Amino acid sequence: MLKGFRDFILRGNVIDLAVAVVVGAAFTNIVNSLVKNLLNPLIAAIVKKPDLSFLKLDLNGSNITYGTFLNDVISFVLIAAAVYFFFVLPINKLMAKFFPAKAAEPPQTRPCPECLADIPVAARRCSHCAQPVAAA
Repeated sequence: MLKGFRDFILRGNVIDLAVAVVVGAAFTNIVNSLVKNLLNPLIAAIVKKPDLSFLKLDLNGSNITYGTFLNDVISFVLIAAAVYFFFVLPINKLMAKFFPAKAAEPPQTRPCPECLADIPVAARRCSHCAQPVAAA
């Protein structure tokens, strides 16, 4: 029982997941700071309002603060854009530069036109139904 638990914990994907959670938690501070300290002030300077929390709807004595919801939606979009444009896109370009995609190797087999069994590409006769096949 303990051997199985040890094997589970030491599998690569569990360790990778743990590292991803820790790095993700640290990375959250960077992204939140980027949005809060750089992007939000830029938007506030453009629209001349610090945020949309002043938008409220008074309905039968209840206060619906849809401006706060809009702030959260805008914050989410800004965080997603910041992560994509400042981190994902440059890292993908670096990965493509350092690890170019390998060309796919040509197939080694092809289907027989009579019985549809897989035969080698260079075969002139099917090994399953013995029918002659045209050269590839």
